[in-house]
Amino acid sequence: MIFTAKTLVQHFPATAALLGIDDWTRFCALLPGTVDAETLSASFLDFSRQNAGVPYAVDLFSLERERALVESSADDVPEAVDARAVNLTLRLLEVSFRGLAERLHGRSLFAEEPEPGEEYILIWRMPANGEIRVEAASQEDLLALKIVAEDLDIRDIALNGGTTVGVLDDLLFRAGKRGILVRPQSKIERTPEIFRRGVIQDEAYFLARGFTVQWHITQACDLHCKHCYDRGDRAPMPYDKALRILDDLHAFCEDRHVYGNVTFTGGNPFLYPHFFDLYKAAADYGFGLAVLGNPTQRGTLERMLAIQKPSHIQISLEGLRERNDAVRGNGHFDRSLAFLRLLQELEISSMVMLTLTRDNIDDVIPLANFLRTYTETFHFNRLALVGEGAKLKLPERGKLKAFMHEYLRAAEANPIMELKDNFLNIALHEQGKPLFGGCAGFGCAAAFNFVALLPDGEVHACRKFPSPIGNIYKQPLGQIYDSAEAVRYRSGCSACAPCPIRAVCGGCLAVAYGCGLDVSSEKDPLCFIGMD
Repeated sequence: MIFTAKTLVQHFPATAALLGIDDWTRFCALLPGTVDAETLSASFLDFSRQNAGVPYAVDLFSLERERALVESSADDVPEAVDARAVNLTLRLLEVSFRGLAERLHGRSLFAEEPEPGEEYILIWRMPANGEIRVEAASQEDLLALKIVAEDLDIRDIALNGGTTVGVLDDLLFRAGKRGILVRPQSKIERTPEIFRRGVIQDEAYFLARGFTVQWHITQACDLHCKHCYDRGDRAPMPYDKALRILDDLHAFCEDRHVYGNVTFTGGNPFLYPHFFDLYKAAADYGFGLAVLGNPTQRGTLERMLAIQKPSHIQISLEGLRERNDAVRGNGHFDRSLAFLRLLQELEISSMVMLTLTRDNIDDVIPLANFLRTYTETFHFNRLALVGEGAKLKLPERGKLKAFMHEYLRAAEANPIMELKDNFLNIALHEQGKPLFGGCAGFGCAAAFNFVALLPDGEVHACRKFPSPIGNIYKQPLGQIYDSAEAVRYRSGCSACAPCPIRAVCGGCLAVAYGCGLDVSSEKDPLCFIGMD
């Protein structure tokens, strides 16, 4: 970069202000008409030695020079990389005073003067918008840069450094979010030939940045619900195999460039004999953690909190007290309310889920209003006529359409009412309102951004109906995810392909299956798009 005497003050405003107009003018007068960065720095160093002034002036000048070089650099941040990489525009400056970044940002009037002490400063251009950032480097920043620049294995660092893979993963994630590292794009992306943009253009509905394993670690359950999808006799997952699965999931997420989540469920996951050990192991990998289960005791929750706070705990209710207890057992409703209060006391986020049937459809909105002070989130999914649920009935299509519109109206006044069921997008589309991500953020996302893992190692596209795509005891997760069966399920129903809101709907494969339909070609029979 070439500097001119006339433009120096534009690039070095903090240094000019520090020296004062007289000394800055004298320095500029010593320079030729144009000067390169190296010569300019040497000239300022000589000037500072001969004119002893503020001791940190040379470091401040060097910092402004580095910022100017980043601003003028021809190095563009690449739009796509195959692996995590250091931002090409990043410059690392070692200085002898602390607090120079604050001075550069013009906040020195409200902060202490820079003090002697070694510090590293990062200067870089943000990948998303080109903004120039100047910040003091933390030890976390320096470690993240070292890991990526030297291609170090975080497993080895964790093993030898007394930390966890999860801590290091989080460190790298934060560095990528700040822009000092460039992150590769997720490989979990909707097939454009099948999932056309239509009225949905937002890339967020086609590219998944996270992947979730809904992990049914045990079939053991202390309830006997009338709509249970699977009360089969599967042995609890052996703990040693569970640990290997965590390692496999971590490798899968690394390869696909997504962050991993584990949702522990069952049965009742709290009845799994190694629950706390497995929960801690998953936390050590840095996975986001959630629990779908039944009400439990304070001691159980406190043991979880001592390891890692879950993102949320979800329980289920099937209507108001009388209707719920007819499905889930006497006293369940009141135990659930007490449990929700306990979660609030312990500051654990809660969700309440309802399985929508013909019998409880009129209870949904009254229940949501009743729960308004008990939980942060309430939502519903429709019944799949699978397992013991085959004895129940689905709402009629006309009734369902009216209910979806009624739910949307009620949700405007009740903040806990979350939009989840894909068919709510049909109602929104009919009303000309913005759509949302649907059931799992991508409409029916079976085998796309989540899979269900059963205690015997079977992996299913969705837990609500038999949809096996492999066995994790016999195949790595990546191979299962890429299998023909997994591709078939995540491609969804071909009859939905022309639909303008396909990307955030696709109906429910489990509902179609329960009605005896071919989920690959016959759409959800309750679809009411275009229905008068």
